[in-house]
Amino acid sequence: MNLRLATLTLCLFAASSAFAEKADRDKPMQLEANRISIDDAKKIQILEGDVVIIKGTMILKADRVVITEDQYGFQKGAAFGGKNGLARFRQKREGRDEFTDGEAERIEYNTNSEIAEFFHRAWVKSGEDQVRGDYIWYDAVSEKYLVTAGETRDPKGPPARVRAVIQPKSKGSQPMQPAGRGERLELKGAGGLTDTPARE
Repeated sequence: MNLRLATLTLCLFAASSAFAEKADRDKPMQLEANRISIDDAKKIQILEGDVVIIKGTMILKADRVVITEDQYGFQKGAAFGGKNGLARFRQKREGRDEFTDGEAERIEYNTNSEIAEFFHRAWVKSGEDQVRGDYIWYDAVSEKYLVTAGETRDPKGPPARVRAVIQPKSKGSQPMQPAGRGERLELKGAGGLTDTPARE
């Protein structure tokens, strides 16, 4: 039985975001579930029943977690359900007093591509930024998101929409205001440059 493989896989699955607290990699993994089954021949690990995985600041909660490994050693993990039918994760961001939180009916992660996918009722919050949709694709390497609304389940309801809240990168600074019409534009020299007389 390769329990170490299962815990390593779950760590990679749930804690590999580029924003993740780096110290979490060296922390012990704590697993809780009603049942854990590991098939080394097929390279499948299944955790079932009120699954809780804790590694440092990372916490993953789901009803069921399935991990598979391909012939090259790359792993794919999928977390299903949980409270109100949603799998959830939370982890502290590196060097910040902020957390990355996410939830969906199903969360999948591929260790080869480092891409996470959130399916149905998906929501991801990183610091104060957040995105919500029916499907969220997140590339941990390039830190890019793709969010889609999906189809409207109620034909009489409004069309499905994606929602996002993106905070300005520097909250303390005010953006420069362009000069209004008729106002004189004031030019200033850069510090550290010396004036050289122009040749006549």
